Amino acid sequence: MTLLQTKNLSAFYGDFQALFEIDVTVNEGETVAVIGANGAGKTTLLRSVAGALPVARESVLFDGQPIGDKSAHDNVLLGIAMVPEGRRLFPSLSVEENLLLGGHSKRAGTWNLKRVYDLFPRLYDLRHMPAPTLSGGQQQMVAIGRGLMSNPRLLLCDELSLGLAPVVIRDIYVSLAAITAERTAVVLVEPDINRALDASSRFYCLLEGRLALSEPSKGFDRAAITAAYFGL
Repeated sequence: MTLLQTKNLSAFYGDFQALFEIDVTVNEGETVAVIGANGAGKTTLLRSVAGALPVARESVLFDGQPIGDKSAHDNVLLGIAMVPEGRRLFPSLSVEENLLLGGHSKRAGTWNLKRVYDLFPRLYDLRHMPAPTLSGGQQQMVAIGRGLMSNPRLLLCDELSLGLAPVVIRDIYVSLAAITAERTAVVLVEPDINRALDASSRFYCLLEGRLALSEPSKGFDRAAITAAYFGL
């Protein structure tokens, strides 16, 4: 079942146009990767879907309903959560306080503190620690857990692996498989193309704000991906 659809999605920062008529579809329980060079529009796409960047009302459909003009708060209530680049945890709060903030919407669902700690057992031991004292990987787990606490149907993940050690990245991607097993859809912006393709069923490649390529992630010609990525 189609959960998210963008139709001719264009996005602007003032007079600067960052996205040009992007069409994307995400099905329930599916992981879709968004790849592209720096400045391609990947984060802008996520922000447009999340409600952090206003776009035309009919250009974003969630569960068949137009939401392009809704706020980020409204979209959390509908079941859309974003794990932003750089984690953006509240530095004055503990791990557990950051997680609890993610549940402020009181959306019904299966995710709660216990389940987040089951997914990331290390966080339970660190739950009373100030968030800035954690390692980068541990902070990323808190950011994912905070998103899950809103019981989303769609989780938007922006550069989860950025600056993290390979062993930490592996553990985080294992957690994504557990999340999608709950029928939560994931849109994944990932700088590592191979990792993005391995973790997803389909991918979209953006180039300078335009859709350059969209294909299944498995068995696709890597040379074509390279050409779309760099505009060759």
